[in-house]
Amino acid sequence: FVDGHTHMDAQVFWDPLGTCSCWHGVTSVVMGNCGFTLAPCAKPDRHLVIRNLERAEDIAAKAMEAGIDWTWTTFAEFLDTIESLPKGINYAGYLGHSALRTYVMGERAFDKPADENDLAAMEKELRSGLTAGAMGLTTSRSPSHETPDRRPVASRLATWNEVRRLVGVMGEMNAGIFEIAGERFGDDQEGLRDYHVRLRDLAVDTGRPVTWGLFSRRDAPELWRQYIGLLEETAAAGGRMFAQVHSRALTVVLSFKTSLPFDRLPVWKELRALPLEEQKRRLRDPEMKRRLIEAAGKRDERQPIGAEPRAAAYEWIFLMDAPQGPYRSVAEIARERGVGPVEAMIDLALEKDLERFFLQPIANENQDHALELIKHPRTVVTFSDSGAHVSQIMDASLQTHLLSYWVRTKQALTLEQAVRMLSFDNATHWGFSDRGLVREGFAADLVVFDPDTVAPEMPEVVNDLPAGARRLVQRARGISATVVNGETVLRDGKHTGALPGRLLRGPLARRA
Repeated sequence: FVDGHTHMDAQVFWDPLGTCSCWHGVTSVVMGNCGFTLAPCAKPDRHLVIRNLERAEDIAAKAMEAGIDWTWTTFAEFLDTIESLPKGINYAGYLGHSALRTYVMGERAFDKPADENDLAAMEKELRSGLTAGAMGLTTSRSPSHETPDRRPVASRLATWNEVRRLVGVMGEMNAGIFEIAGERFGDDQEGLRDYHVRLRDLAVDTGRPVTWGLFSRRDAPELWRQYIGLLEETAAAGGRMFAQVHSRALTVVLSFKTSLPFDRLPVWKELRALPLEEQKRRLRDPEMKRRLIEAAGKRDERQPIGAEPRAAAYEWIFLMDAPQGPYRSVAEIARERGVGPVEAMIDLALEKDLERFFLQPIANENQDHALELIKHPRTVVTFSDSGAHVSQIMDASLQTHLLSYWVRTKQALTLEQAVRMLSFDNATHWGFSDRGLVREGFAADLVVFDPDTVAPEMPEVVNDLPAGARRLVQRARGISATVVNGETVLRDGKHTGALPGRLLRGPLARRA
């Protein structure tokens, strides 16, 4: 399987297997999405790209500092470094706009527009990166992407003219995909229409494919249909554009071992700073429990971004008592027990020694909409975000969820349709012309699974990142072997010791 939307740029330095993606049948990933890459960047300036990544993508700065041996400056040198690393799966990489901006502008990238000299320098490095094998350029204009000190990440300071100039370089070179984490407009239909016209014209004028993530949202349940309209409008105008979609709800995984919606509130903040055993002891104290329940009713003034927990709406927080739903809401369980929802969450967690998980969907809540998106001819199923949001979400299992839920349980897709979506369709969209099919002359990237049992397992919390940083992991069942470039990397989920993965360079490097 091919996953076109990951953030494994840092993880590849300490995890050659690409967990958790490899456990769910993924053999090739594309990293560097949303404008976030580790290059171009000189070692003395690495704090700038770490600043871009840390809060926006929930990748611990201490893990990056401890786990990465910084040996490059340019993007071409970064690709050479990735090529030299041991790898269990295949990696391809975009060049990220935020990194490009900070490489050229330094601290000015976080609060100033680029001048003509800056733009010329960015264009030069982008040309070099594309020639060396970058898959294209990525950027973010999303308010979800902030630095730890709550400033916009560097790419959000770019004018649209800067974006057009850079994508224009790809047009001139006839190479590369442009991926964007997009702007948001709320109820501003004029602003949304202007944005859609800008995206359409960018695709048509440059001739380069444009792609972005697309979800339905319960706070704007029909907005996704307008983006589907944009896909059709762009195709009619002669441009190439495709949306990346998920196989289920995009969901924050809550627990006392990771994060909760109350963590920054008074009383809770003090509790959550304590070791887990001490938290358990205090949660069992009736007076402390009363104070926590009372405090949870107050509003957290800090606006959550990305996959951070949202304010608690208990009809939309669910007890995760199995790897896949349907799940019961905390509100329903609280009513059944005759207690308030916060008390129910505390009690449920204590009953399992704080090992319980709760799920808070933040997009794709409507599964009928999710299925429409999956089936649309201008979408691809790939949005794991693997390597990012590592203690917040667990979406590296989207492949096994598609096979177990939509194929086996719901029978909404045939097995053949689902396998094609995860393999050939994604390989084709990202230009991997020798992958995605079982055919003579193609790379032998294979997944051997049992259609009757393949499924995700329950997630776990581990502290296996560099410097002891934590993350969520989720294995799969029903996959007997994963083969990469003709060698078996995993057998029944266990590493064989083989590391046959390769760097998959972009189109210009392949043509050379």
